[in-house]
Amino acid sequence: MDILLFCLFLAATFGAGATGALFPTGEWYKSLNKPSWTPPNWAFPVAWTSIYLLISFAGARVAVMEGNAYAMGFWAMQIAFNALWTPVFFGARNLKGSLPIMVCLWIAVLGATITHLQLDFWAGLAFVPYLAWVTVAAALNIAMVRLNPDQKPLPLQNL
Repeated sequence: MDILLFCLFLAATFGAGATGALFPTGEWYKSLNKPSWTPPNWAFPVAWTSIYLLISFAGARVAVMEGNAYAMGFWAMQIAFNALWTPVFFGARNLKGSLPIMVCLWIAVLGATITHLQLDFWAGLAFVPYLAWVTVAAALNIAMVRLNPDQKPLPLQNL
């Protein structure tokens, strides 16, 4: 594995993850009704750091391989939707509006998992925890919409 490529993929993942710092959860999130199975707050940075390391590893392994176009396309797609979800959910406080983004993210992660597996077993396996975590996140997003039906997004001028 090329260490420079790994660092480039890692920079992309942490760039997407930086949206969490730009749009922190805050009091608004604490006030929402959440399902009893919501992971504890400490689990989120642990999970995302681990996932970002794993998918950077996967991207760096597959980037140098012949026939990687779909895998790299799905890799780019998942990190774009990953970066977009946080500003919509936490920034705009748009629970319903974040659902289509979550669906696209889940599809992109599934596509990345499959296409990476087709090229390299270890790269594909590295996406499996991400797929599991995004599945939980999607279920959590749906539950938050259901448990907070009166929650309105912030007006555009407040963004």
